[in-house]
Amino acid sequence: MKLISVENHSGVPKYKQIIASVEAAIAEKRLQKGDKLPSVNKVSIEFSISRDTVLLAYEELKKRGIVFAILGKGYYIKSVDFSFEQRFFVLFDELNAFKEDLYTSILESIDNKALIDIFFHHFNLKMFRKLINESNGNYSKYIIMPTNLVGAANLIKTLPKNDVYILDQTNEELIEYPSVYQNFVKDMYRALAEAKNKLVKYQKMVLIFPGFKEPLGMVEGFLNFCQEYHFVHEVIRDFDLQTIQVGTVFIIPNDRHLVQVIEQSKVQQLQIGLDFGIISYNDTPLKKVVENGITTISTDFKAMGVLLTEMILNNKKEQVENRSQLIIRASL
Repeated sequence: MKLISVENHSGVPKYKQIIASVEAAIAEKRLQKGDKLPSVNKVSIEFSISRDTVLLAYEELKKRGIVFAILGKGYYIKSVDFSFEQRFFVLFDELNAFKEDLYTSILESIDNKALIDIFFHHFNLKMFRKLINESNGNYSKYIIMPTNLVGAANLIKTLPKNDVYILDQTNEELIEYPSVYQNFVKDMYRALAEAKNKLVKYQKMVLIFPGFKEPLGMVEGFLNFCQEYHFVHEVIRDFDLQTIQVGTVFIIPNDRHLVQVIEQSKVQQLQIGLDFGIISYNDTPLKKVVENGITTISTDFKAMGVLLTEMILNNKKEQVENRSQLIIRASL
């Protein structure tokens, strides 16, 4: 029964592969408390790697409390008291109300079948690189939100390919990986098409799109709709100190801009849904009650978490578009 496996071309450092092999053997009950690990020399010879590499792995396992060493005899399993079968590395872009729903959904769907470590890159490529490098080889699965970070795909490709899952946003560079994602081009276009009978009451459509973290597909879907149905339209980067023109409908992905638009409407004494309109992105409980209700385009983040977890636990490799819907309220 082979306990340790090391591949030369996996892209994962060999000492991390040894660590992952031992942890997997414990989780699968192929190693029990008190069992002896293969000797440093044996592993070194079998896989043609240096003794220092094997020692590095065994010492790391010792630091984690998984093994202990007896001088002159070798390394032994210290603890098999794992309350999980797998360890998942989860990398989100940021934490907000709807991402919290997504994370909670993943936790509930995993149902204690795995230990989950969650991290945030905050749209910072240096942080993204650091977290990917430090996690590489230490987890059984990697669940990653790459957002629109330039260079993220190359970093993701350093991870064990069969263990990576993409969440929320994907792109052509990541097409080989299983994913549960939003199709922002289709979602924006379909939602606006569904709302067309209400949108024709307005003279102009304005998308407030800073472009820093928002998915670019939103712009493409917005432009496709406006051009096909001949709506006067504009894409602006910010709303700060803007004056609201009566007859304008705003599509607002960023909640900070949503607040600014509502505040400006108070200054101008304009009525939302009558003098101008609002469509926000991503539904939250607060948007149900603010200003008698804010119309939203929103995916189901709880469903996204369930779909992803089922895919992982059933070892499926699919690319799934998560459903999105338009929720009409008084702001339109």
